[in-house]
Amino acid sequence: MTGERKAIVEIKNVNKIYADNHVVHDLNLEIYEGEFLTMLGPSGCGKTTILRMIGGFEEPSGGEILVEGENVEEKEPFERNVNTVFQSYALFPHLTIFKNIAYGLKMKKVPKEEIKKRVQEMLELVQLNGYDKRYPSQLSGGQKQRVAIARALINNPKVLLLDEPLGALDLKLRKEMQLELKNLQKKLGITFVYVTHDQEEALTMSDRIAVMNKGYLDQLDTPEGIYEKPRTKFVADFIGESNIFEATVRKVKGNVAELGIEVGDALARADKEMTFEAMEMVHICVRPEKMRFSKEAKEGFTLCGMVKEQIYVGNIIKSNVVLPNGQVVKLSRMDVDDVPKVGEFVSLYWNLEDVVIMKSRGHLIRNVIENVKLGGN
Repeated sequence: MTGERKAIVEIKNVNKIYADNHVVHDLNLEIYEGEFLTMLGPSGCGKTTILRMIGGFEEPSGGEILVEGENVEEKEPFERNVNTVFQSYALFPHLTIFKNIAYGLKMKKVPKEEIKKRVQEMLELVQLNGYDKRYPSQLSGGQKQRVAIARALINNPKVLLLDEPLGALDLKLRKEMQLELKNLQKKLGITFVYVTHDQEEALTMSDRIAVMNKGYLDQLDTPEGIYEKPRTKFVADFIGESNIFEATVRKVKGNVAELGIEVGDALARADKEMTFEAMEMVHICVRPEKMRFSKEAKEGFTLCGMVKEQIYVGNIIKSNVVLPNGQVVKLSRMDVDDVPKVGEFVSLYWNLEDVVIMKSRGHLIRNVIENVKLGGN
């Protein structure tokens, strides 16, 4: 429980191990009632395994999963107050749309009149009025997905699990369905737990995003927090485009760090709670739209490079600037008059509030090793 928000799903110290493959590491996560939470990460990061453990299709190797405060370890999938929507739709091809949606209620022996009423409500909810007598083969991909969602929702679950449900759709339809799903979730007030590897999809739909990296939860935050304040190099690199530099902290004045980068000097403002050691290695992240350029060097910055190319992508113009060490720095602009010319040399800088300093994973590991050597936990 956090403030007034009620945790409907609680994942406590959960691990999942297949033979010698540790898929999920010591995961602790609270999913709140009525929120749209997305599990985001590349293939093999553990996100689908987590979803399957919540749904009852996999058992944790250790730890607990609670739904509405009740441990669900001994419960079968159909006994949990959750339903799952799969990417493959999993519709019965020999049944009509009406019978596909009604299937769960029929198994529960709900009276026929009640089934008819609730199926009609679901058809209206997913905008498929008049499709009840059709078969799955007569529907488009987006319509099949709506049927799969209606079939899951008709049982009134407290939590709806969605495993990359839009992955099989084309780009235009996928974007339309993203908005439909988000609006549907808001209308119903049901907790959605959504799995995807698509960063834009996660940013568009989610109240919070859990970024998974090799079985670890790297960051749990709002879409804005994930994008504007990534906490690890992985998150910064995986979410959107980033310029990431390896740097050495030379000294800190107040909360402004003077940094040494391989090809020059730079400044960055650190979070107040961050502390640094002399000559500590860090990563710094600047988004392409926040990167600045000028013909003259700015105070505190000595980064300089040549504009190699420009790429027109409709609403923005991307410029690539090559530093002396070969690193390519990306700039994005919406105004054609605010881009450097190809072939010219420019000085690079950024506003101090637009840069994020991140502890390097190597530094964190070194601290753990030193702590163990000293007898710490």
